[in-house]
Amino acid sequence: MKKILNKIAILALVMSFGCADDYLDTAPTDAVSELAVFSTTQNAFSALNGIHRSLFIRYDSQGQPGEGGVMIMREVLAEDVVMTGIANSWFVGTTRWLTHRNENAGDVRFVWRFYYKVIGNANLLIANIDNAVGPQTQKDEIKGQALAYRAWAHFNLVQLFGERYKMGGGNTQLGVPIVLEPITEGGARNTVEEVYTQVNTDIDEAIALLDDARNAKSHININVAKGIKARIALTQGNWATAATLAKEARAGFELMSASQLYDGFNDVSNPEWIWGSQQIDDQGTFFASYFAYMSVNFSSTNIRGNPKAINRLLFDKITATDARKGLWDPNAANATLRDPFIDQVTLSNFAKRNFMNRKFVAQANASSVGDVPYMRTSEMYVLEAEALARGGNASGAAGVLFEFASQRDPEYVLSTNTGAALIEEIMTQRRIELWGEGFRFYDLKRLDLPLDRTGSNHVEAVISGKLTEPAGTINWQWQIPIAELNANDLMVQNPS
Repeated sequence: MKKILNKIAILALVMSFGCADDYLDTAPTDAVSELAVFSTTQNAFSALNGIHRSLFIRYDSQGQPGEGGVMIMREVLAEDVVMTGIANSWFVGTTRWLTHRNENAGDVRFVWRFYYKVIGNANLLIANIDNAVGPQTQKDEIKGQALAYRAWAHFNLVQLFGERYKMGGGNTQLGVPIVLEPITEGGARNTVEEVYTQVNTDIDEAIALLDDARNAKSHININVAKGIKARIALTQGNWATAATLAKEARAGFELMSASQLYDGFNDVSNPEWIWGSQQIDDQGTFFASYFAYMSVNFSSTNIRGNPKAINRLLFDKITATDARKGLWDPNAANATLRDPFIDQVTLSNFAKRNFMNRKFVAQANASSVGDVPYMRTSEMYVLEAEALARGGNASGAAGVLFEFASQRDPEYVLSTNTGAALIEEIMTQRRIELWGEGFRFYDLKRLDLPLDRTGSNHVEAVISGKLTEPAGTINWQWQIPIAELNANDLMVQNPS
């Protein structure tokens, strides 16, 4: 990892994307010292802002817009987001299950580097903030956010590059290297259990340091930290902890209205957004944007030729009275039946494919600007319901599910299901609600479920026959990038 965690490169990333203008005037980004960056809490906040922004900037290519790019990869690896055309080929290799299994792939290198850059920057803050000049409350906030980022990034890495966490097992299988210092040399891979132990240590300390205050929803407060902890606990099968933390994470955040569902999922001011990247108009990244690939209206080659659609089998599970039913158009290819919205927001040369989405809307045809959602209240509802159901509390799970689903569908009635049937009902709600937001690959892997695209609207030419993948095969693990193997003698590759 020495090529990834080089301290100078880390500082350049933090300073070039995070500093306020007045700080740049006194400390040029190409000549800044670590001492200056962390001398005061004010300067450290500027460095922390660099981590916030690193989540949605462009990396090596336009298909790598930070976390938004990885979210897309996690979706097209699964079955619910349908790539309807090849267009300019972005993410086609991923949906065919080829890219993530190729150690030479640029996207594999990007994902590895992206999360370790977040970790490296967080480590610099954690190592230096205690000696900064400034109020203790500010030191706690900075350190708490940095610890939460370190936990979040390790958690993502181990889910991608490690074997799945086996609930109740020893989990001695290889995970990813734990990096706790701003080092320049790479280390050996830790076990999956060791990674989860460290992730929990970090997120617990973050929760202890943070409160509900923050400057913007792109920052991490105690609600976000508890939401991350709830995700970790769900993956580990710690049902009681997951349910409790999910409920606490959504405290103070309401569910959006039916009409707000159609606002485009592009604005952090939405009342149910707990965490998301806020993109300023003059910070647009053009084609390196989540909305350049997932929106209905941005005029990119990818959107025009490859509008993203929902798996029709999942669409069929949405009741006619559910407000979310209109977030996809089952008749888009038929001009006489097409939802008029599709024509209103797109140009004449846009492909119209059945079941195409209208959930995500970019700022304009010529602007891919949009805020990227990382955590919403609705996720915490379905997470809590799932944890309660898997923990044996069917009535509690049904009650939480009703509180959520009745806001989406006024005709939804309190479920009388129990056991596997109740869990299936909850998971269907989760799939519908979180479509396109980066969860489905993780859900399949954590639950040891197979990929199954059969009988749906997936396009043969796009997926190249990749309809299924059995649960638990080596293909669920991403390959370690060749750059890491070449730079780190202790690194061991995943099976191929």
